[in-house]
Amino acid sequence: MKVTKRLGARLGLGLGLLLAAGPAAASWGMNLTRGVTSLSQSVYDLHMLVLWICVVIGTVVFGLILWSVIHHRKSRGVTAAQFHHSTAVEIAWTVVPMLILIAMAIPATRVLVAMHDTGDADVTIKVTGYQWMWEYEYIDEDIQFFSRLDRESDRVRQLRSGLDPREVENYLLNVDKPLVVPVNQKIRFLLTANDVIHSFWVPDLGWKRDAIPGFINEAWAEIQEPGIYRGQCAELCGRDHAFMPIVVIAKSQEDYEAWIAEQRAEANGVPEVAAEEAPVEEAVAADMDMDDLMQRGEDVYGAQCAACHQADGRGNPPMFPTLAGSDFVVGPAEDVIDIVLNGQGAMPPLGGVLDDADVASVVTYIRNAFGNETGDVVQPADVQAAR
Repeated sequence: MKVTKRLGARLGLGLGLLLAAGPAAASWGMNLTRGVTSLSQSVYDLHMLVLWICVVIGTVVFGLILWSVIHHRKSRGVTAAQFHHSTAVEIAWTVVPMLILIAMAIPATRVLVAMHDTGDADVTIKVTGYQWMWEYEYIDEDIQFFSRLDRESDRVRQLRSGLDPREVENYLLNVDKPLVVPVNQKIRFLLTANDVIHSFWVPDLGWKRDAIPGFINEAWAEIQEPGIYRGQCAELCGRDHAFMPIVVIAKSQEDYEAWIAEQRAEANGVPEVAAEEAPVEEAVAADMDMDDLMQRGEDVYGAQCAACHQADGRGNPPMFPTLAGSDFVVGPAEDVIDIVLNGQGAMPPLGGVLDDADVASVVTYIRNAFGNETGDVVQPADVQAAR
């Protein structure tokens, strides 16, 4: 009896604290995310339908059990009925659950069919997972780029950085280049991976898909509200799995088209107006001095390389080699340029991401940082020739 009273008091206290919390309790996330896509709304509505069916079934079943226990207890002098078979009961507890399951299966099947219907898409984006970054390729727009953990989060998360993560907005949930999509358009995602299994998951989209090497998974989304939606890799893909966020920015159609034009202009290396008027012949970038190359190279390294090779060049052998004191890094510059441009093994090709000046800068930087002291420089013209 004392134990029961203590338990009742604790439950009462917990309930009181919960009620006192008021709106703060909403942040506990006790239900599914409603999401911002037509598909996520369908999933949420299906979830609520099944939930309330289960609530009704549970209430009826446990209500009957409680009523039976109270009204047929021994203290009332009730004796147990003696029977061994009832055809009506057998039929009832077979047919009724079957009808309930059919009632739930029909809307569930509709949602599942809709989830896999990627036809008639307005935008197609190929998503490739790498350790530990995402590559986005807009199939119809000839736009392609990598998306990595933002530099501020990467700097703070380093061991013994001495920095406070609470001072970084969206710590570990921000990237250097987000995925930009239009609202009210059907977006088809083609998901694969370059090395190990990853999983693309943005809760507000209403689904999660594995990205598997050598295999293409498909999914789609039609975002209804402009905004910023964040997610993460949801498959344990290696040491830096926790540092592989996803950021999706949904824009109006007008803003999305402006962003597309801006990306095309940047890819051509010319102002947007010039890019629209006429193609421009590729020009050789001017030579840069050592200080400019090192400064720019440090920025490029921090954004593109530090996540795998570490900020101090220690790497993570054998998958990501050490750059500090590396015979390969201080060897022929042409070999280093080739690796940066074309990739090798777990190293993704960065030739389509970095321009000639960026590649020249980062190669010069790693050949003269981390204790490497070649003293030579790599110019953009060298990179252009290597391409």
